[in-house]
Amino acid sequence: MVAKPVFRTCGLTGLKIHDDAEKLIKANAVIAIVVLAIGGLMGLLVVLTRWPSVHLLPADLFYLALTAHGIDILIVWCIFFEVALMYFASAILLGSRIAAPKMGWVAFGLMVLGAAITNWKVLEGNSSVMMTSYVPMQADPLFYVGLILFAVGALIACFIFLGTLVIAKEEKTYEGSIPLVTFGALVACIIAVYTIASGAIILIPTFLWSIGLISHIDPLMYKVVWWGMGHSSQQINVAAHIAVWYAIAAILFGAKPLSEKVSRMAYLTYVFFLQIASAHHLLVEPGLSSSYKIFNTSYGMYLAVLGSMIHGLTVPGCIEAAQRKKGFNKGLFEWLRKAPWGNPVFSGMFLSLIMFGFLGGISGVTMGVEQINIMIHNTIYVPGHFHGTVAVGTTLAFMAITYFLVPALWQREIVMPGLAKLQPYLFGLGMGVFSLFMMGAGTLGVSRRHWDMAFSDAPHAFSYPPAAYLMMGIVGISGVIAVVGGALFVVIIVASVLFGKPIKASAPAPAPSPVASYGSEQHAAVPGTFVLALLFLTMFVLYYFVNWKYLASTWLMS
Repeated sequence: MVAKPVFRTCGLTGLKIHDDAEKLIKANAVIAIVVLAIGGLMGLLVVLTRWPSVHLLPADLFYLALTAHGIDILIVWCIFFEVALMYFASAILLGSRIAAPKMGWVAFGLMVLGAAITNWKVLEGNSSVMMTSYVPMQADPLFYVGLILFAVGALIACFIFLGTLVIAKEEKTYEGSIPLVTFGALVACIIAVYTIASGAIILIPTFLWSIGLISHIDPLMYKVVWWGMGHSSQQINVAAHIAVWYAIAAILFGAKPLSEKVSRMAYLTYVFFLQIASAHHLLVEPGLSSSYKIFNTSYGMYLAVLGSMIHGLTVPGCIEAAQRKKGFNKGLFEWLRKAPWGNPVFSGMFLSLIMFGFLGGISGVTMGVEQINIMIHNTIYVPGHFHGTVAVGTTLAFMAITYFLVPALWQREIVMPGLAKLQPYLFGLGMGVFSLFMMGAGTLGVSRRHWDMAFSDAPHAFSYPPAAYLMMGIVGISGVIAVVGGALFVVIIVASVLFGKPIKASAPAPAPSPVASYGSEQHAAVPGTFVLALLFLTMFVLYYFVNWKYLASTWLMS
């Protein structure tokens, strides 16, 4: 006899919470926080080595730390948290039981085992191939085994999410179309399946090569397929953290999207076009045709960029519409000034939105142009862009929603509320400055992966402009500040889960928030958001053409 599903009603949101789903969400979120702490520590070691006046680690340990940092932050931390979000967006938001909870624990176990094996082999010191693990560099065979196990577990989690959507539809736990946040999670899931398939296609033969069963892996073929996983893993992040933006807008403000249909169409552009932007990692490869490069990094990619720009308009727009309905109508920006900036759920989300657009978005499109890319491809500009997307975009958004999930799922109050208010600003602004000055140093030519920018052991002397050393010093200081902010987040969340004051259920529970429903805001006027959008567009155009001017200055003709 099958046991009847156990549900409870959340006293904060009015959502029905399935017991099995809640346990799986908690487990995946806890491991995500643990991995974030490990990856952050490795990131600190990398920062203190790239900081010229500190230069902490020798070369071998630097590349070890860099490999662990890249894998743990871009892949393991993000995907563990995204699995938790997928379960939340399906079972919890739709008021449904989760599909195949036992398989959920199998998926969780495979992901933990895979991540542990890969970290073990990296920390052993014989797999410092960095996140990209380009051949002909070769890691320990178990390094690849760990990544494959992790990918299999994540793929099972994706199918559980899809199965939960089917159950919710069949059991009619919701009316009409799925909520926008769930739709965003569905897009993230679709991209995740593509990403994992790309990883399997290249990592399985690479593993066979590492144990001698395959004699040769073509480096260009490896790069083309690997970036189908490496770049697309960030597209999972983008779809997921934009879903978090919409969720927080609905939870805190009762905000509805300005147009459900437009927001969903913007999400669909990710499915159809976002993956081809992977080509901007291959623009210096001579084996690929110019027509392939130009199409993928211009006409095709701009359709995906359009989707992100729509979200960048509709998320603050729906918040403005909700605030104006509450009476915050003075001038263009009273709605924004009167927003709850002391609430880390909001401040983390809004800082994520602004900096993802202005830092990660503008730099990503600019460096994705074939001609401009040649100036900065192998410079530290590239990880500067990564940190403008993964760190201040995705990670900060995930931190923000965690401040909501702890009271909602663990039913605990956030401890140290004063520090919790400060934490998003420490991490977000620290990482924002870090990203900005890293891109500036890259524009001056600072190398991307060399452990010593002074080239002190080189047979021939070389020196960057003095401004580059100044910028890398600022990168070091701001990086340490961001790591302190990240460590503070881990401490606050762990302490809240373990020692936070229990939250007593309110009676009666509130009605479910708009986060769990379908619907658009009617006839909303959002002039403040349009001013912000025009500011963004102006900065975008100026930065884009400044880079073309800079490119032209490198092509001097006598």
